[in-house]
Amino acid sequence: MNKRYNRRSIRLKGYDYSQAGLYFVTICCKNKEHFFGYISQQEMHLNDAGKMIQSEWLKLPARFPDIHLHEFVVMPNHFHAIIELVGATLVVAQRAEQVAQNQKRNIQNSEQDTQSPEIKKGNTNWQGHGQPQGLPQRLPQRSSQLSPIPPAKKTLGDIIGAFESITTVGYIRGVKAHHWKRFDKKLWQRNYWEHIIRNERAFNNISNYIKNNPAKWKDDMFH
Repeated sequence: MNKRYNRRSIRLKGYDYSQAGLYFVTICCKNKEHFFGYISQQEMHLNDAGKMIQSEWLKLPARFPDIHLHEFVVMPNHFHAIIELVGATLVVAQRAEQVAQNQKRNIQNSEQDTQSPEIKKGNTNWQGHGQPQGLPQRLPQRSSQLSPIPPAKKTLGDIIGAFESITTVGYIRGVKAHHWKRFDKKLWQRNYWEHIIRNERAFNNISNYIKNNPAKWKDDMFH
């Protein structure tokens, strides 16, 4: 297997894994157990569990609208894919700034209310059975004036974690209902391999690697 693309990359310190970009991801079964089918004549033959893995991967865009799926392959004991995060931004800083702006507006609005000339300090005169003299019948609604804080974008880790969880639940159902091969506590390894794709040449090379992975199964480091 070409280690250039599949060795575990070090997570970049300070890198925002929710930002737009292309990522090559490899997820391995725990202890390299073969759960998803077999290789024959240089082709991958999915069993029912492998078909479930493939199906759940293809469903991810419905759960995470900000992703596009590219080349992928289910192997007997691991999974390769290129996933693209689209339209994402550096949301942490933006959200913090938005919160600060909203808090500032709230303070300013509160100060304006308390300084209104209609409300006189010490004025407790009542007119009949109505409101105290000088007080407005209803305070103005200001929530609509505040810009809503956008929901946080999901990171690559969030998406892969969801995929692992969904497929683990699906596999457990298969074990109970269809006697699929049992696994030891966890279906997937705790961590995953990831590589940030930075240019078109790398994208094409990795896409070809994924397509040809079944044909090179005997040389695969995960065999």
